[in-house]
Amino acid sequence: MSIYCALKVPEGCRALRLHHYRSHSGAKASPNLAFVPASPPPDAVEVEALQRFFSHSQRLLVMTGAGISTESGIPDYRSEGVGLYARTDRRPIQHTEFLRSASARQRYWARNFVGWPQFSSHQPNAAHLALRNWEKLGKLHWLVTQNVDALHTKAGSQRVMELHGCTHRVLCLGCGEQTPRSELQKCFEVLNPTWTAEAHGMAPDGDVFLTEEQVHNFRVPACSRCGGILKPDVTFFGDTVSREKVDFVHKRLAESDSMLVAGSSLQVYSGYRFALAAHEKKLPIVIINIGPTRSDHFASMKLNSRCGELLPLIVLR
Repeated sequence: MSIYCALKVPEGCRALRLHHYRSHSGAKASPNLAFVPASPPPDAVEVEALQRFFSHSQRLLVMTGAGISTESGIPDYRSEGVGLYARTDRRPIQHTEFLRSASARQRYWARNFVGWPQFSSHQPNAAHLALRNWEKLGKLHWLVTQNVDALHTKAGSQRVMELHGCTHRVLCLGCGEQTPRSELQKCFEVLNPTWTAEAHGMAPDGDVFLTEEQVHNFRVPACSRCGGILKPDVTFFGDTVSREKVDFVHKRLAESDSMLVAGSSLQVYSGYRFALAAHEKKLPIVIINIGPTRSDHFASMKLNSRCGELLPLIVLR
């Protein structure tokens, strides 16, 4: 039997980007380095070269990955020694598993319910704020992020394409209705007033680790509008990015004169394809990432530094 819970959604919250979670924080918090691999401090010569690249760029397209958010306390998947794959044998839920299995959806939402308060409280770091400032000065043409954490929007960036969606939105697979994730949290609390579980570790998408026994009695609502399945508005592993989004990014890339990749290994094709397209267009490409990436061999410059340490060093002119 389906369980319904009324989700009252303000009209302004049904836009592509839900504005209510913006923080626009300008405060400089100390970086959380628990999930950041060791790296040398920025090299003066490399910083100067990056400054020249930035000064020559008039329409810069920036692509960010999970590595830009690790300094906000959110782990990534692939970083050596500290990424999720290095610390555990846990893997993210697959798209087909979520669609086909009610028990998989119950497990996913129970874990997400426990992790949401912490995950949604993460704030932008110095790298997010630097990119926001670049946009304000007209140096950043467009920002494409592979992250689902909303930190760029919290920082105040507006020219943002969330390539893989955003966990702060929930989508009904039946009618397409969008609701804020915060409203679903309230619904979970109503349906599960006595249910409790302690989280053990967090993934880049806010997932935490719970046992099967812990999630057994967790109740999951259906869409209050049509009774359909509720899913976070993100691209799960095994799914594909919509053609509309891909075409949008290719158009922004065609308008750009350079590309910066920040905090991504580009191992996932959905992001790598754009670096490849930039290379084919002979655009200069700079990569800032701790560890190797799929595009190192054709990058104009590769810097093995923390994004939050390096990007704020660029002098805006």
